[in-house]
Amino acid sequence: MYSPDGSHFAVLLDDNTINVYTTSNWERTLIPNGHSEDVTCIAYSQNGDRIVSGSEDRTIRVWDVAAGDCLYILIGHTSKVLSVAYSPHGNVVASRCGDGIVRLWDLDAGNCRYVISKCGYIEVEALSTKEDHIAFGGRDCGIRIWDVASGECRNILIGHAKAISTIEYSAQGDLLMSKDDNLAVRIWDVETGACRRILTGYGSTYIFSIAYSPQGDQIVTGGYDRAVRLWDVETGECRHTMIGYTKAVNKVLFSPKGDHIASVSGDNTVRLWNVGSGTPRKLSNHHTNNVLCIDYSPKRNQIASCSLEQTIQLWDAVTGVHSRTLTGHSKVVYIISYSPQDDQLVSCSADKTVRLWDTDSGTCLFILSGHTDTVYHAAFSPLGNQVASSSYDDTVRLWNAKTGECRHVMSGNSSKGFRSVRFSRQGDQVASRSQEGTVQLWNVETEACQHTLTGHSGGIKWIEYSPDGTQIASADDATVQLWDVKTGMCSHIFIGHKGDVARVVYSPRGDHVASFSHDDKTIRLWDTNSGECRHTFVGHTKGIHVIRYSPSG
Repeated sequence: MYSPDGSHFAVLLDDNTINVYTTSNWERTLIPNGHSEDVTCIAYSQNGDRIVSGSEDRTIRVWDVAAGDCLYILIGHTSKVLSVAYSPHGNVVASRCGDGIVRLWDLDAGNCRYVISKCGYIEVEALSTKEDHIAFGGRDCGIRIWDVASGECRNILIGHAKAISTIEYSAQGDLLMSKDDNLAVRIWDVETGACRRILTGYGSTYIFSIAYSPQGDQIVTGGYDRAVRLWDVETGECRHTMIGYTKAVNKVLFSPKGDHIASVSGDNTVRLWNVGSGTPRKLSNHHTNNVLCIDYSPKRNQIASCSLEQTIQLWDAVTGVHSRTLTGHSKVVYIISYSPQDDQLVSCSADKTVRLWDTDSGTCLFILSGHTDTVYHAAFSPLGNQVASSSYDDTVRLWNAKTGECRHVMSGNSSKGFRSVRFSRQGDQVASRSQEGTVQLWNVETEACQHTLTGHSGGIKWIEYSPDGTQIASADDATVQLWDVKTGMCSHIFIGHKGDVARVVYSPRGDHVASFSHDDKTIRLWDTNSGECRHTFVGHTKGIHVIRYSPSG
């Protein structure tokens, strides 16, 4: 667990000791085992100078991080302690034990301020950011909000039909988000107890790809129902439904100006669509198998596509005329991407290699060898001078794009390898995702893993940096989570989809995030500041594969 400012990292070991590492030099401070039984939970204070721990011995201990000394022993629970949390101001600790009792501890006085008796079996609790109330929910389907100063119950929030599994306060403390075991999500007004919004998802199709327009005012999606759909971000209305494919749409994206959409399909074809009219142009058939990926060159009128038959095809984006076939990979090509300078194209393959191609001549400039398993993803740095690649061999490699040399090899601890990689907007950090539900943030110069982001319950399917590079979004287990890049802390959890979230994309201004799920077949548009779901887009009749924003957003 990282401290809030990222300067320390705490690890709870099997012998119930806590090791605290300074992340600048990884020096260790040992917090000895003071509990008489197993430690069940730990939490940092907001300023990171203290750690609180709870144990099966029914006690809570507060530790000084720098010295490793025990400052307080809080006694009063009659059952093992299941969770602990520091208040934002650091003078109150909330704890919950196995019999459902919640206790609020005053650290200035060193004693228990209030005991909140159980009302049904408590599953989750949250302390408001203002520290004036605490909310908890449980198996009785209700949420109770208690006043911290008086210890009285202020509101009982009724509306969920199943046990409460998640509750979370907004940053301002005026709203409360709750989710039940049916995945129904409600947003509550803390002061009045009124339910402001019910987030529900409906639909009957798989979405495979989603993308914002460059301006951020439109979204394009594609999926299993073989249709490409264009959506208005402000109204949530579907502007165009573009049909013609005979198999699923695998990927969609806007042209750099936002006036055209390119899409590829399992029927071996590539199509260009006019954004204004929705009319298509089918490109000549040069792929002989499922087309997996497509990319627009940022400055020239060129499109590249790759497929299962191991080739890369280049097209004129204006005329649609095929210009060149790039061969060299011996197995399926998964990803292609143009460099920011538009002079190179990177590709990665199941043949364990990454290749760099000259976009003018089509010549293979470098074969980047070193991975020992399938390479699933590769990406250029913002300056185009580096390439990052991720592989099933559990490594992320950084390559010099001008010489082909491998600069760094960053090894993880995922038994299932890394499925994709992203450069930060500044190019000083690389994010990788694993199938084990974690995201690693790596320092490009030192190779050090700066943060490991944990919170998803399953393998992460997508990661994306915000346009300003301060956030990263991750998607999987019915949630989208937003993380602070500097601290590694989770700032928002978007809940509303009724199944795994397959992909997430930021609007050009970063004020919205669009997501889609294969299971509930919907697209959802989230406000990155408030965390509210602004729109739920419904219309596809089968799976959605891809989604993009228009250039104007």
